[in-house]
Amino acid sequence: MDIRSQTHMENLALGASAVQSSTYNSIGMAHEAVDGKRPTNYKHTCSHTAIQNNPWWRVDLMKVYHITRITITSGEEQISGAEIHIGNGRTNNGNSNQLAATVWSIPSGGTVSFNFTPIEGQYVNIFLPGMHRALSLCEVEVFAGNLALGARAVQSSIIFGFNAQNAVDGNRDTAVIHGSCSLTQPGRPSWWRVDLKKVHKIRKVTITDHKHNNQNAGIEDIEGSLIRIGNSLENNGNNNPLAAVIRNIPIAGTKTFEFAPIYGRYVNIVGKDPHLCVCEVEVFCW
Repeated sequence: MDIRSQTHMENLALGASAVQSSTYNSIGMAHEAVDGKRPTNYKHTCSHTAIQNNPWWRVDLMKVYHITRITITSGEEQISGAEIHIGNGRTNNGNSNQLAATVWSIPSGGTVSFNFTPIEGQYVNIFLPGMHRALSLCEVEVFAGNLALGARAVQSSIIFGFNAQNAVDGNRDTAVIHGSCSLTQPGRPSWWRVDLKKVHKIRKVTITDHKHNNQNAGIEDIEGSLIRIGNSLENNGNNNPLAAVIRNIPIAGTKTFEFAPIYGRYVNIVGKDPHLCVCEVEVFCW
């Protein structure tokens, strides 16, 4: 069974502060595009600029996220050619931040999602280049992703082909026999590590434990294992700062561990038992 991880896919823009280059009238305010309502009836649910050159709209997420997806529901006006920019700068009203995607085809009143590799940013802009154009948005939704997804992972040893990469494949299936969990050979210390490639300000780690049954006999649970985060590979990264102790994960369950932000490139799970089995590890900066 392929159970793709959905935790933390919350709309970061919902209710956030939004501004735009101009407003057509009092019922086309910028905040209408972050009210959580997708209906495309213009009145009181869509933003709308005046007709102008190069109109734009911007939402402030209040802190930096690693953004991976933007979903746009258009209003009455065609917005083909609109650009999605993400970043931390306010130069040119934020329209000079990194280009994430271009809206080439979206029907009036339609909803389209744009996926891309993670971009760090506090501000999301929708910029519509051109003369005498109006920008109308019925909803803009912003999503941040799992930093560990598809990243390079290693572990202390491998048994039966259950390699470290299985724990960052986006699949929360908890049946070890299905091949989506990592598993070490018996021996101490048992550990697992993911390399995020650069330093991030990490706030949350989500762990999915394996299903306990006769097929998994002899594989201990993950209870009491340690989550360590940092930039050192001394002792395989197992000496990095302690973020959390894994406690109270339901059997075959998923739990998120939140902590004061820790800056780090490496996330380690250090086992307390000879075997270490992890079905999914997800890492978040928010």
